[in-house]
Amino acid sequence: MTERRRPHPFLWLWYAIGGRLPDEHRTWVLHDVTTRSWLWRHAARASVLLLPLMLVWLLLPGPLTLRLSLVLMAGLVGFFYSLVYAEESGENRLRKHGYPYGTGRQVRTRARDEAEREVKERYLARYRRPE
Repeated sequence: MTERRRPHPFLWLWYAIGGRLPDEHRTWVLHDVTTRSWLWRHAARASVLLLPLMLVWLLLPGPLTLRLSLVLMAGLVGFFYSLVYAEESGENRLRKHGYPYGTGRQVRTRARDEAEREVKERYLARYRRPE
C-alpha cells in the first residue's frame, strides 16, 4: 500500500468544495471517507461551503434577530441535507478518485465488523471462562 499523503490546506479547500485531488493523495481520500471520524470530517467539509453563505446572510441589511434567524435556519437545513447525503457524498468522492462505487461502505463495514469481533473476543475471554 502506498503512503498516505495529507493535502496541504489549499488543496484541502479545493477537495472540500468538491475538487479532485492529485493521485498522490488517493489513499488519503480513502482514509478521509472511511476512518472512524468520517462523519465529523464530512461535517467539516460541509462547513467550508455553508459558513461563507451564513456570513453573507448575517451581513444583509435588516433587524439582527431576523438575520440571526435566517442564518440559524439556513445552517440547520444545510447541515441536515449535508449529513443525510453524507454516505452518498463520500462514495462520489471515492469514485472521483478512482475507487469503485461502494468502496467506502465496504471498508467501514469491514472495520466495524473487526471492531465488534475484537469486543466479542475480549468479552468471551473475560466472562466466559471454560469450566
